[in-house]
Amino acid sequence: MKFIDPRIDFAFKKIFGSEDAKDILISFLESLLGLEGDRCIAELAIMDPFLVPRLKDLKSTILDVRCKDHRGISYIVEMHVEKVSSFLKRIQYNSAKAYANQISRGEDYPNLKQIIAVTITDFILFDDFEHCTSVHESRETVHGQSYLTDIVHHFVELPKFTKDLDSCDGIFDQWLYFIKYAGTLEEIPQKIQADPIRHAFEKARVANMTADELELYDKAGIAIADARGRIELALEEGEQIGERKGEQKEAAKILMSLLQRRFGTVPDWANEKIAKADLSSLEAWSLRFVDAHSLDDVFSDKA
Repeated sequence: MKFIDPRIDFAFKKIFGSEDAKDILISFLESLLGLEGDRCIAELAIMDPFLVPRLKDLKSTILDVRCKDHRGISYIVEMHVEKVSSFLKRIQYNSAKAYANQISRGEDYPNLKQIIAVTITDFILFDDFEHCTSVHESRETVHGQSYLTDIVHHFVELPKFTKDLDSCDGIFDQWLYFIKYAGTLEEIPQKIQADPIRHAFEKARVANMTADELELYDKAGIAIADARGRIELALEEGEQIGERKGEQKEAAKILMSLLQRRFGTVPDWANEKIAKADLSSLEAWSLRFVDAHSLDDVFSDKA
């Protein structure tokens, strides 16, 4: 392994949240948002910078960033590898909280600046479209104009980014290639010439990490693997339960059909027993049906 994987929370914050590598975050944001000319970021202050002692109990990948492009816009940048419950509500809560926390008194409303929330996910979040980047903002429903523009959400869904390096078009594609594939590479690709991205590769070199950083990186990776393992196990168990329920439903349907054909209308007490029965009971009753002369013979507790 030559480079740490930027998709892991620890690695992402080390690469994009270090005070000595602001050019990395500036380049990423400017390429994502298409900032040019006087809209380019003039100053950047990382409110919660990457510091190893503070990351011992790493629980969040949020980068709270204050950028100035002559407008004083604030950015929240997050990297997520797992889709948790109420994910979109959590994202909106974080951006709304950041917006409200800019002022302490109601009369200071004019001091509120725009919040741009950038969320990168290592899972598909929106199934309705194939493009990997999307922008979400409030618009008036008749004219389609934006009047409430102070909170804007940008999403990047990494699984939807499928380009190889030769197909990358522009610096932003190369940034997505870096985030998604750096952990699998052995060296910095020659095709990547942009200084900020090459700087990001240098920040991501395993050889440049301290023992404490490597320990935290390994722990973060193990935590993610464990979480994904739990999710896969839950899905597998859910599938098995679904299969058993399907088999149980089919066995109950077959038994009811057999009973109706031989005995006519099935009484409520027998319906209730079948509805509550597990698969093994249904199978046992179906076998008894072959020699049964009455419903009592079918549902008898005797072996």
